[in-house]
Amino acid sequence: MQLRAALASAISTLAAEGVPSPRMNVELLLMFTLGCDRAYLYAHPERDLTDDESNRYRAALAERRRGVPAQYITGHQEFWGMDLIVTPAVLIPRPETEHLIETVLGLVEAGEAGKKDRPSDPMRVVDVGTGSGCIALALAKELPDALIDATDITAAALEIARANAARHLLESRICFHKADLLEGLDGLFDLIVSNPPYVGESEEDQVQLEVRRFEPRNAVFAGPAGTEVIERLITQANAALQPAGWLVIEISGTIAESVRQMLAEWDEVRIINDLQGIARVAAARKRV
Repeated sequence: MQLRAALASAISTLAAEGVPSPRMNVELLLMFTLGCDRAYLYAHPERDLTDDESNRYRAALAERRRGVPAQYITGHQEFWGMDLIVTPAVLIPRPETEHLIETVLGLVEAGEAGKKDRPSDPMRVVDVGTGSGCIALALAKELPDALIDATDITAAALEIARANAARHLLESRICFHKADLLEGLDGLFDLIVSNPPYVGESEEDQVQLEVRRFEPRNAVFAGPAGTEVIERLITQANAALQPAGWLVIEISGTIAESVRQMLAEWDEVRIINDLQGIARVAAARKRV
């Protein structure tokens, strides 16, 4: 089968079965199968797939048709300009989470986060619930002088995070810990950052089927209300932050007001919207 035909046939099949973004999925799986980029697909439409390539491509398409996310099929996802390994042990990094990175960098650049009273000490940052390591890696990349810690409750997720750190030559910059949120960590931090589970079990029917079926449940659902993990994190963060340190967490519009109320004893509480106008980040400074 030629590339042109393979593309057209698969796009029609996925579209007919209601798979979102069928062209993007088909291109991604073909690039994965052939080890090429998108430009190659369209520059060589007459290129014949070998029997082995055809078989691997059909297998990848079959997985996508049954709902497996393309990122788990290819084992890769881009985040903050970095190609990351992903498996079903970790949540797939999403573009919305880059708002967390932008918020943290904005605080640092504005001089609101850092070492005003201890300028000779490096800034300490911890990524809570690191998963693939995407947040910790992005911050290590952008804040070369900071000391970065990262925690996760599952050993399998930490294995993926460590592999990603090694791939991007950042393993010496990040200290990984198996921990439930911040439990057991020593010292005080200047910044605590997290993309915690924040979907309520009551909202399960509103979550994409492939997320419910294939992504780690404990990284998506927090409990009946969706705020259970965040409530624990806020309490722990208040004890683990330096005076005037910042907590920055990803949220959803559904829980934004509840999170604001949980932060009532904090200073400079900010709810930041994403590009669609949906509440996506909550940031607050520990009260001195």
